[in-house]
Amino acid sequence: MHPILFRIPLPKMPLKLWWALAAVAAIALIYAALGQRRKERATVLTALAVAVGAGIAGYVMRETKYEAPNLPIYSYGVMLGLSLVVGWYVTLMLSDREGMPKETMANCYVVTAIAAIIGSRVLYVITNLDEFRVNTHDGSSAMDFASFFALRRGGLVAYGGFLGGYVGSWLYLQKHRIRLMPWGDVAVPSLAAGLAITRIGCYLFGCDFGKRLQPTAPAFLTKLGTFPHWPTGTLDGNGDGAPAWSKHLDAAGHGTPAAAELMKMNHSWPVHPTQLYESIVGLTLLALLLWQRKHQKFRGQIFFLFAFSYGYLRFLIEMLRDDSERGEFGTFAVHHFVPAALTIMGLAFVFGISLGITNLKTRTIARVLAFVPPVVAYIALAPAKFGATEPMHVSTSQWIGLLSAVTVAYFYAQFWEIARKSPKAAMSLESLGDITPTEDAERPRARADEEDDDADAADDDVVAADPVALPKKKGKKKGSSAKPESDAAGEQEPEPEPQSS
Repeated sequence: MHPILFRIPLPKMPLKLWWALAAVAAIALIYAALGQRRKERATVLTALAVAVGAGIAGYVMRETKYEAPNLPIYSYGVMLGLSLVVGWYVTLMLSDREGMPKETMANCYVVTAIAAIIGSRVLYVITNLDEFRVNTHDGSSAMDFASFFALRRGGLVAYGGFLGGYVGSWLYLQKHRIRLMPWGDVAVPSLAAGLAITRIGCYLFGCDFGKRLQPTAPAFLTKLGTFPHWPTGTLDGNGDGAPAWSKHLDAAGHGTPAAAELMKMNHSWPVHPTQLYESIVGLTLLALLLWQRKHQKFRGQIFFLFAFSYGYLRFLIEMLRDDSERGEFGTFAVHHFVPAALTIMGLAFVFGISLGITNLKTRTIARVLAFVPPVVAYIALAPAKFGATEPMHVSTSQWIGLLSAVTVAYFYAQFWEIARKSPKAAMSLESLGDITPTEDAERPRARADEEDDDADAADDDVVAADPVALPKKKGKKKGSSAKPESDAAGEQEPEPEPQSS
């Protein structure tokens, strides 16, 4: 694992943080000026907000400086930047295919990305407040606000990014009277791709590691889950080394035989590489979402499918995590809580997400299989007879995953009913409040009537100009009282029937 990809040599002088923030503010002001020239009010407001935020941050941290022989470029920061670039192209490509305004979607992506980073950082800070406290000269502790912006080494919670991005998108699209769900459908594939990329950064850095593997684990998994001890001073403020190695050393206790063995091995005990598990989940969800787009029935279907699937899978992966930076709320008996949570999400799948499976036989099989995981979990996690109950500390991400999966399954069912009654309304880019199922059903008939009226008006104009120029119509127009062609020129005497001799 390589937490630092490379280092950039620096001049022999201190670099102050406010210089970079001033550059950000200047670029944002230029962007605002360009938006004002094109009369894009939303772009101007967004750029001004960024400029003001960078200016305030620069003033608060005007004394913060960086002085070192080189600047380390962290692997996580590189992967985070790469995920944003990939997400940009994926989102704009899909939005262009849907006929959505390209420039508006580009601006929305920028707003969403900024809001997502802020949200993911805020949730991390809230769940790890002690990490941002420093000791003052008088012996008390205070918050180190400058460390809030140190994102190159990680410290982001995925669910905080999803929630922050959701709020940022909603606020931006409200001003442009664009439905949030169509945007969500084209944005979540980039989230899946970003998940696959950023978790590689987590793996290279060593954070978000899992619990210890069993001795019978496959050799390749053992090799992937062994994190080396970095030399002292590799990272500022981290003299112990890789996060997994440091935690194992603390758990063993300094001076014990286990600690001596860790020092001799110079690497951690083999653990679950949960970072790679989540990266695989991201790639799988990306393929699933792109496939679902070919069979989409309503706007929001792709978004709901991602939210449910990631919530379910993240809940399971969290059970294997062992890092101490996740935030925990509530303690329950593991053999009760896990099967109950999986049963709830199974019911959410049955009454919500499974409706998207159009084949009835396949849908029935999928609904039955949805209750296999809770049964297996109960059997596997049940304590031995008269054995002690194992407690489970539920993480923040598990709570969010469970609640989001149930919530989106409910809305999936509601939107599916709209799609069943009114397919055009369900796939419209307009607000659902602007197109009711009744209106949608009447539109083809109304459009046909309008075309007939336009054709009649055109015919009248031609007749008025030249009665001979218009060919006569055969038959009777639906809904009209016009007489047949024979009556149009006046009534004719019927032909005499033949006389019998």
